[in-house]
Amino acid sequence: MIHEVDEALRRVLRGGALPEGAGEVAFHAPNRDWAARRNTPTLNAYLYDIRENVARRERGAIAERDATGVVVRRRQPPRWFRLSYLVTAWTTRPEDEHRLLSAALGALLARETLPPSALTDALRALEASIPLTVAVPPAESRSIADIWSALGGELKPSLDVVITVPFPVTPSYEVAPPVTKGAAVRVRDAGGPPDDSRLRMLRSAPNAPSSATDPREEER
Repeated sequence: MIHEVDEALRRVLRGGALPEGAGEVAFHAPNRDWAARRNTPTLNAYLYDIRENVARRERGAIAERDATGVVVRRRQPPRWFRLSYLVTAWTTRPEDEHRLLSAALGALLARETLPPSALTDALRALEASIPLTVAVPPAESRSIADIWSALGGELKPSLDVVITVPFPVTPSYEVAPPVTKGAAVRVRDAGGPPDDSRLRMLRSAPNAPSSATDPREEER
């Protein structure tokens, strides 16, 4: 699912900041070796952190129904994960980098969720809105400066982009077929043999009356 989010983010940046043919949208670690090989204007979205959003974790089971509305399977609710990207601009001049980064900021700020036009088939099949935030201060446990230090590069202006996506949890389980017929229960006195005169009908089919009826009364 992560690569599906990569593609959706690429489409958003292509549509609003870096049209096809004007440069490259990459997902590389922006270290010294990669920077030395780059020779075209680039927006780089480096995925540096993956964490579950535990506040959105759900309990219980989700029912899957067929075309008639009958429950056929049950599965666990999806788990939501925050994918954090470090978006940077790379050109030969700082002014051009700032212009490119500004275009990326404008394209991302224009929406609070990934737009339907940017979703891949797999993301569209989730039937869920996928939140997107940009340039929100990161948690205290994360430092952008520490990320650059780990990459061995010099600090550059960047956008912290977070996309929260549901991940399906497997497996799912088939359920027993629904009850469509009633059941008969034979009642006996404590310690005695079955008494046919006390036979009662337990009706469990839909729309059946809740009270039991003596079959002999029905005959009368």
